[in-house]
Amino acid sequence: MCGLVGSAARPLPSAGLQRLATRFSSGPVPGAAAAAMQTAVVRCVPTESKLTISLQLGPSQRHLQRQQSESLRTALGRIAHNLLKAQAKAGKGRRAAQPESPAQAQAQASASAPPVVLYRGDEPVPGDTPNAEAWQDGAVLQVGETRYRVERNPPTLTQLRLPGSILAGFPLCPRLELEFGDASHSRFEWLKEAGGEGEGGGGGGDWQPVAEGRVFTPSNGHIGLRLKLRCQPGDGRRFGAAVEVESGGPVEAGPGPCSFDSRQRFSGQAPEEPLHRLVSYNILADVYAQTEFSRNTLYPYCPPYALEAQYRQNLIQKELSGYNADILCLQEVDKSAFTDSLGPALDAFGFRGLFRMKEKQHEGLATFFRASKYGLISQHDVTLSQALASDPLHQELLEKVSSNPCVKEKVLQRSTTLQVCVLQSLKDPSKKLCVGNTHLYWHPKGGNIRLVQIAIAFRHLERVTAEMYPDTPVIFCGDFNSTPNSGLYEFVTKGHISADHPDWTSNGEEERCSMSLTHPFKLKSACGEPAYTNYVGGFQGCLDYIFMDMNMFEVSQVIPFPSHEEVTCHLALPSVSHPSDHIALICDLKCK
Repeated sequence: MCGLVGSAARPLPSAGLQRLATRFSSGPVPGAAAAAMQTAVVRCVPTESKLTISLQLGPSQRHLQRQQSESLRTALGRIAHNLLKAQAKAGKGRRAAQPESPAQAQAQASASAPPVVLYRGDEPVPGDTPNAEAWQDGAVLQVGETRYRVERNPPTLTQLRLPGSILAGFPLCPRLELEFGDASHSRFEWLKEAGGEGEGGGGGGDWQPVAEGRVFTPSNGHIGLRLKLRCQPGDGRRFGAAVEVESGGPVEAGPGPCSFDSRQRFSGQAPEEPLHRLVSYNILADVYAQTEFSRNTLYPYCPPYALEAQYRQNLIQKELSGYNADILCLQEVDKSAFTDSLGPALDAFGFRGLFRMKEKQHEGLATFFRASKYGLISQHDVTLSQALASDPLHQELLEKVSSNPCVKEKVLQRSTTLQVCVLQSLKDPSKKLCVGNTHLYWHPKGGNIRLVQIAIAFRHLERVTAEMYPDTPVIFCGDFNSTPNSGLYEFVTKGHISADHPDWTSNGEEERCSMSLTHPFKLKSACGEPAYTNYVGGFQGCLDYIFMDMNMFEVSQVIPFPSHEEVTCHLALPSVSHPSDHIALICDLKCK
């Protein structure tokens, strides 16, 4: 069986399980006969060769792994053998008469072996039945005088964990992994310590229920107290064993007003079709925020604790959940953040997430979409350098780039990726949407490299929307590391760029790689050209965009940016009230 993972995660004692089952159950309380029957849990997955039978034999819990194709008769024989071993171990040290020969020993063992029978209804299951077929839910196993009700593949929590940092006023979303169950059918109960340090704080004292539900936002009244979560996994038909986990530390005070609070007054309700709310946001990878260079040079104005991953994740989760978006295109997403915090949190808010990590990096791109509104048809992610080098689609572009070996080498060394997903409306399956997400080369003098990268990206998007899914509109989001006066912005919005554009020599004549480029899309920056989307001590400028297909969409609303005073109240970004050095772009697009 899969074990539970995570600090302080443990199954409830049997008495606690009964109380929790009674509290959660809407059905009748089992009778005394049912309560007296023990449980044998059988894990049987069709794609695996073995099944596992877990039950209490004698004084210990046993987990027997057997081949699914093996006969039931053999499996029952092993259960009897294990019970004999348990009894022998319990009686070890007591002097017993020794058999005179091996034959007598075998006869003695056979005589003392308890009867082991598996019943389905009132009839024994035939001994030649394969294990996979024999061990069905609701069957009854009898071992001597002890009876076990078989639970086949019950909902099971394999992981339950709370974040290491919990702030008052910020949503708390546990990380959980279930087998044979679903979080939407599970039960969640939150409890707080009955008092402070002298009343059980940290000392395993009394706990008081405070809320139910998968997401809980502690209040200022919980500051200084630890929290506990009880979860009973379910599958819509039944519930498995409950598990509880305690927070590693107490609830801490939040930072007060945040830069995104005023914006969320405009995003309180999720839009209905034909509207689509898009968010594009470079959330600042932890792998970059945690360096000495970041602390001392890039962001010396930001307190070190505000650059810590767990602190910033609290802010990011509250910010993103409050925008009530349909689609989130995020850049600089750490793999660990996607797996451990951001992914579980957004899943709790109804999003499905897709992650694409950069080659040989620890961060990448993440696209989330509202699972109640869209279905994923397909993904078409690429590493731009690999596509240029190996895909015949880019052969002509590769030949042009190869005219300057220095430029070619720089392009091929980059790990820049393009994340592409094709979504389908659940309300109207005839409506599809191609969403691109990228984060282009960062260097201030790398305009020529970015032009090559965007050319690769457009040809890839054209393949998806013209050949695979004809007439599918495009929304292209990301951190393009290019200002509105750049060649890249001109290329994207006008559809062409000339060979004599100054950006082809952005890093000097030695890196000239001039060429004229075109693309077939009619794109416009949905959020316009804001004064800045990136605001740090040494730079302020607009680098991020949501490009929309002008033929298919019109802008219904752009969520206002935080005021300049809000952005600069702690000098620059990031800060104690803003988790990134970028500002999220948010807009509502309406289908024409």
